[in-house]
Parts: sequence; C-alpha cells; structure tokens
Amino acid sequence: MLIVQKFGGSSVADAEKVTRVAGIIADTYCDNNDVVVVLSAQGDTTDELLEKAAEINPKPSKRELDVLLSTGEQISVALMSMALEKMGLPVVSLTGWQIEMSTNFEYGNARIRSVSTDRIRQELDKRRIVVITGFQGICGTGDITTLGRGGSDTSAVAIAASLHADKCQIFTDVEGVFTADPRKVEGARKLDEITYDEMMELASLGAQVLHNRSVEMAKRYGVNLEVLSSYVRKPGTQVKEVVKNVEQMKISGIAKDTNVARIAVVGIPDQPGYAFKLFRALANAKINVDIILQSIDRDGHNDISFTVAENELEKAFAILRERKDALGYRDIYAEKSVAKISIVGAGMLSSSGIAAIMFEALSDAKINIQMISTSEIKVSVLIDEKDTDRAVQVIHNKFFG
Repeated sequence: MLIVQKFGGSSVADAEKVTRVAGIIADTYCDNNDVVVVLSAQGDTTDELLEKAAEINPKPSKRELDVLLSTGEQISVALMSMALEKMGLPVVSLTGWQIEMSTNFEYGNARIRSVSTDRIRQELDKRRIVVITGFQGICGTGDITTLGRGGSDTSAVAIAASLHADKCQIFTDVEGVFTADPRKVEGARKLDEITYDEMMELASLGAQVLHNRSVEMAKRYGVNLEVLSSYVRKPGTQVKEVVKNVEQMKISGIAKDTNVARIAVVGIPDQPGYAFKLFRALANAKINVDIILQSIDRDGHNDISFTVAENELEKAFAILRERKDALGYRDIYAEKSVAKISIVGAGMLSSSGIAAIMFEALSDAKINIQMISTSEIKVSVLIDEKDTDRAVQVIHNKFFG
C-alpha cells in the first residue's frame, strides 16, 4: 500500500515527540508499505517566526514573510529524517519546491494548482521514506508560497490525490473527530466515521481537527482520509462520502467560532442595488461574509446585519465607512464580543425539529440568540461570547445526553 501520513506541529514539537512519530512511521514502513510523510513546523515555530519578523518590520511584504515562514517546516522534515536515519531506515527529506508543488501567486494563502509526482516516485522506487514539508509550494516565478493556516493538511491531501495513495492519515493530538472538542466538552464522543460534507462544515465553522480546504480536496478526488492520534495507537475517524449511520445520528458534531464580529448597517435604502453595493465592496476586498440578517422595511429603509471574521472587522468597517454616501445608510455599528455556535449533521435531511431542539437547549440555559443561519446540514446561531462554552455543553447534552 501507498500511505501518506501527515503530522501536525504539536505532534513533532520536541525531540521526544519527533522520536515517537518516527516510530509510527517506521512501523508503517516495516509493514511493507510505501510511506510519504508530510510535516508541519514544530510547536509554536510559526508564531515565533512571525514575532521575529515583527521585530524587524511590523509590515513585511507577504513574499518575504513566506520565505521566512517556510523555514519552520524545513526544520521539521530535516529533524524527522535524522530520527529515521538513526533507526537505520532509508529516508529523504524534500521541500515544496523540490516536489514542484505548483501554486498561484497569492502569498500567505496560496492555492495548489498541481503536484508533480516524479521526484516522489523516484524516491519511493528506491524504497525510501519520503518526508515532505507541508504548508508550502512554489509559484510560477519560482518564489516560495505558503498555503495559510492549516495548509499542511491541504498539502498532504494534494500529495495523496496526485499519487493515488491508498490512504491519507492525518495525525493530531486527539483520537479522531469528536461530537465536540473533548478537551472542553464533557461527554464528547469519538465518531467512527463522518461524511466529507459534514467534516467540511465542521472545519469551516471552527472545529480545528482538519482544514476545510483539505476536506474539500479529499471529497473532490475521493481521497481515503482518516483522522487519528499520534499519541495513542487506535483506529481514528474515517472521512468518506457515505457513512452507515447517517440516519441514526441526527447531528454529528458541534463547533464554536469566537473569531467572529458583527456589523450592523442601519437605515440603508430599501431599493434594488444597495445590498449589492454593500457586499460587492466587501467582496472586492476579499472579506468573507457569513450570517446575514435584513430587517423589514421601515419608511423606505431597513437594517442589514452580518458577520465577518474578527480579524477582518477593522478593514471591513473602514471600507463601509468610506462608502457611506454611495451606500446611503444612516449609521454603522460593530460588535466583537460574539461567538458562532453551529450544529452539523447529514441526518438533518431526514429529521424534523433539529433546530427547535438546539433552540430549546439555549432557552433552558437562558442564552439569547442574536442571529440564525441554516443550510441543509447545518444550523448556526450568534450568541454573546461569554456564553460560548456553556452553550456548546448544553447543546451537546441535549443531543447526546
């Protein structure tokens, strides 16, 4: 079998953990498998590099920042290769540019265009373990690019898809995908399997097990994906197109996101084109908008509230303030102290009253709902940030006991 294994920063944070992960890789290799390993930077290395950059230049160019940040993964793959060499195993470390992981030109948040498998297959043919830097690639001008936070997951899935690997294993510090964060929620249960669509929703809504772009890619190319622990040798959670218990479980998980801010545009004309102008201005600045709520018409005007990522709030607020005359609104407000709580489950398609159960749990806990958003397999609510953890727990209790 050809197996791609990805290990996150916490799994390779120090020498002891590198050695433990090397043992997992060695066992997989010695079971007569071809093994490709993708690594993140050790521990808090990326944050430390960002701090070093800020000491020199508070606003460095994104190109030079990518050159700096890519060194974290290079350290990881070199150290891991040394650990495997010490065990007497044949191994080679490769960077994103060496395997020709081609990306677009968006420094800091690049998208993968293609992965050349020639070098990887040459090394596999020599029965070597191939250890590759995650999170990075190379654009058309030959510059180093990085894929954004969580990009190593996407690197691993892209490599697995390009190699037509039999399995792609994402190792984390938890034993798989849980119904909620097991470190914060009492009674959280590990799922044996979950659909791509459910996992994509959970990942995009704040669950930090997998990067949403990696799940999207796995679904597109049918990658056999498994999430499991680098600390405990147990089967993890299979992420797949169809699962057996889709109708038995009404929801599969609960996610929270505190990187949320709300903007309220008050008194905008209730006429064709004004909502378009508002959201087009944000789209042009590459600001994603999530939950949107529009009030009823009052004297030819209404209010529009919506959420953005908290780290985009200042930028979004400035853009809308500059366009006040063009948008014709009376005032604009922003609020940071909010959080988004979401339930996700393919079982919603065949079950009624799921939203009502969620709302009842929040009502019993005296937690006020400020905004609501729904899709076929998701219900999200906006609440006061101080109630975040309590809200997740009471909702989890309501659905899972």
